[in-house]
Amino acid sequence: MAKELLPDALWAEVAPLLPPHPPQTKGGRPWCDDRAALRGVIFVLRSGITWQMLPTDAFGVSGSTCWRRFAAWSAAGLWPEVHHRLLNRLGRLGQVDLSKAVIDSASVRALFGGRTPVPAR
Repeated sequence: MAKELLPDALWAEVAPLLPPHPPQTKGGRPWCDDRAALRGVIFVLRSGITWQMLPTDAFGVSGSTCWRRFAAWSAAGLWPEVHHRLLNRLGRLGQVDLSKAVIDSASVRALFGGRTPVPAR
């Protein structure tokens, strides 16, 4: 189940973008595998389960670890670059159909608004 979420080709695109782990100078548990953590993140985001409900035995990593890794990757600005690379790859393969692209006006800021016919009170 977990291996299907992150095929080798997708991992090859994402792996170079992941920030390196800081060295462990005080000991403690070693870092878990980034690929296992990314599989867990993908599963949680696709299924909608809570982080704590992630089946540790199926993914080899806990939900808490996946959540911490997701937060660290988000803070590092990983997701826009992943999105950009994947869209470029799909575009090169001819699998992007822009005829069905939609933009939602609720999520796009209208700079300078429009003309206001009457001043607001």
